[in-house]
Amino acid sequence: MSIQEQILEKLSQIEQQEHVRILHAVESGSRAWGFASPDSDYDVRFIYVRNRDDYLTLTPPRDVIEYQLDDVFDVNGWDLQKMLKLLHKSNPTIFEWANSPIVYQTSDYFQHLKPVINSYFSPKTASYHYLNTAKHNYHVYCETEPVRYKKYFYALRPLLACYWIFAHQSPPPMLFSDLRLLPEAKQINPLIEKLLEIKTRTSELGTGEKIPELDDWIQQNFELVQQKSDALPNDASPGWTALNTAFLQSFSQS
Repeated sequence: MSIQEQILEKLSQIEQQEHVRILHAVESGSRAWGFASPDSDYDVRFIYVRNRDDYLTLTPPRDVIEYQLDDVFDVNGWDLQKMLKLLHKSNPTIFEWANSPIVYQTSDYFQHLKPVINSYFSPKTASYHYLNTAKHNYHVYCETEPVRYKKYFYALRPLLACYWIFAHQSPPPMLFSDLRLLPEAKQINPLIEKLLEIKTRTSELGTGEKIPELDDWIQQNFELVQQKSDALPNDASPGWTALNTAFLQSFSQS
């Protein structure tokens, strides 16, 4: 059985065991970003909806399903109600799941929901999120030797995602290959090319010496991105009406 078939079987098991309907399921990690190691796991994320009556009980079920976590699969999902509440806050994770290039399962309902999702995108919220993600990953994983090569990408990708937001005022693409086409990446693209070549032939835990040129670029751009993020205007939320409508529509569509 192929990996794709195994994932679809797991999603079917979740629907049966949890009595839910999965609306959208995607790859969310390094495989969707385009820089997986040979032994990278599969980060499967999904959005699901329960039966209407489940939302009317005095003791509603949890709004997450954590199905599997091991060396091969990391499978978990969010209830649609949770997703829509976080969308009201322009949670960047939702835009990543909606734009993943690897879709395992979807529905007409979710495809019709995409314009609503995009209307809640906040450039300022997203740029702060990606900047903080880049800082965290760099300071935790890239400041000591030996460095895990994968973690360089975990700082580079969110920084380039910020530059995409500044240029396009839209959710950044998942694929790193799209982000590295930005003008801001031109200086470091030769280093990225070498790093990608190393990354695709080493294990998930592959380590090596730090790359000073990348360290310099990352540290310099922390300050530049911070300034650009601070200068973005505050966004006004579109409100709750479209989200309430979308939630109610989920019970009549598949």
